[in-house]
Amino acid sequence: MSSTTLLEKVLPLFLLATVIAVASAGISNSCLQCICRLEGCASQVGKCRQDVGSLSCGPYQIKNPYWIDGGRRGGGYETCTKQTACSEATVRAYMDRYGRGCRSNPTCEDYMRMHNGGPSACKAGSSLYRATTGYWNKAKSLCGF
Repeated sequence: MSSTTLLEKVLPLFLLATVIAVASAGISNSCLQCICRLEGCASQVGKCRQDVGSLSCGPYQIKNPYWIDGGRRGGGYETCTKQTACSEATVRAYMDRYGRGCRSNPTCEDYMRMHNGGPSACKAGSSLYRATTGYWNKAKSLCGF
């Protein structure tokens, strides 16, 4: 096989893999860890608490509708959300599902606001955007964004 033929076959596959990797990059590890820190992280593993009229569970303080939107992982709401790995997978799936609704390349600020206020909270000018400003300011201070 000539090098030209091999290059012609490999280059399109490489470009496709690159596009897929960029498109599915999702929330960064540093942003995810900042959300965890804001929500209590390790101190909340295995725990649920009442928060604004409903239950929030685990290191990311996930509510049931968020868990549902994140793919109903881990065999049940409390079973999953009380565990770090399953909670993290839920947050990633939630952000993958809704992140593109903010902009084509969501920022950590977008993800933070969505985690705190729901899928529409990343839309500048909305009441949810304004309502999540305190959360974003706390993240900037705690995590250095």
